[in-house]
Amino acid sequence: MTATTFDPISSVSLTAAAEKYFASKLVKQPGKLIRLSTKESGCTGFAYVLDIVEQAEQEDTVLAFGDVTLAVAKDSATMLKGTEIDLVREGVNQVVKFNNPNVVAECGCGESFSVSQ
Repeated sequence: MTATTFDPISSVSLTAAAEKYFASKLVKQPGKLIRLSTKESGCTGFAYVLDIVEQAEQEDTVLAFGDVTLAVAKDSATMLKGTEIDLVREGVNQVVKFNNPNVVAECGCGESFSVSQ
């Protein structure tokens, strides 16, 4: 596991709304953290994966945001570089939104994305 300090240009960041949302999910699970990764999926190529886990994996980058610890998977770090995670309201629903500057295309439903290689 690699510990790092927050760098808004190269790291993943959380908005205040996202931080509050994730903190509320973790409060009932002390000691756990959020792990962000990607997987091949959908019509465009990749999907974001958020999991609540016991610990980061060996080569994850670990970022701290108040009461939230976020581990970013090493194999996803390049495509997630500079991503801001937000929590937005869409009608009566709340949705975790990824503002990823590396995305070059998204599917129509917003479930998958692609990045330039």
